[in-house]
Amino acid sequence: MRFEAVELFTQGVAPPHVARRLRVSRKSAYAWHARWRDGGAQAMRSKGPSGRPSRMQPHWWDWLAAELERGPAAHGWVEDQRWTLARVATVIARRFHVRFSTAQTWRILHQMGWTVQVPLRRAVERDQDAVATWLKETWPRVERR
Repeated sequence: MRFEAVELFTQGVAPPHVARRLRVSRKSAYAWHARWRDGGAQAMRSKGPSGRPSRMQPHWWDWLAAELERGPAAHGWVEDQRWTLARVATVIARRFHVRFSTAQTWRILHQMGWTVQVPLRRAVERDQDAVATWLKETWPRVERR
């Protein structure tokens, strides 16, 4: 959008008209115009994400991906074969001595291309008759009215 604004500025379009055409605030259009006037199109390039850089180094990603592929049992969680954000954060902390919140752990996994997964199969122990009975009899009693 900033570069569309640059094209309009080079054509002599005033910032208020640029704001209207690009559906941005006048303040943004005037700020872009000042940056463009002082530094040209190069000044309009993104400066990158704001804030502190992540403590998770990109070269750690390969190691983490390999460990996640090994599964939770390889790291001591034998009762349940699902990765949780807390478990992934613990694996990272054990190896690199850096603690991440669950939100930051989710961002790291998202950057690595991992997504939320739901098991493909139902549990072997699942009793369909008991589930049907529960849905017909118990759920209507406990459901919020």
